[in-house]
Amino acid sequence: MSKQELAVLGQPGAGECCPALLTAPLDEDQAADLAKVFKALGDPVRLRLLSMIASRAGGEVCVCDLTPAFELSQPTISHHLKLLKQAGLIDSERRGTWVYYRLLPQTTDRLAAILTRPAGQPLPEITPAGAAS
Repeated sequence: MSKQELAVLGQPGAGECCPALLTAPLDEDQAADLAKVFKALGDPVRLRLLSMIASRAGGEVCVCDLTPAFELSQPTISHHLKLLKQAGLIDSERRGTWVYYRLLPQTTDRLAAILTRPAGQPLPEITPAGAAS
């Protein structure tokens, strides 16, 4: 597994706002930054952790409530949470011996905007593979 730092979209050094994929091609830097965030989301454990944090009533969840949901060690869960945090998807706050996590909606909103088709524009027609033109 790579030990590279993950850039946070919208943060200094992360490249500026990415256009929607269907409106303009991403430049090399935007694509690299975006790929780092998707890489953080590309693991089923991290995707589940993000979902558990995002869907929690009150907007935050203690790590003590996340760990029992997985058949993984606490250090492994902490590693996955660290990668989500480096990607700018979550933030944390230590309270005594426990750490509480919350979603950073500006990053998920930016991802949604990048993947959203502009209103009123038709989807490109896709010809199934092997179909006659």
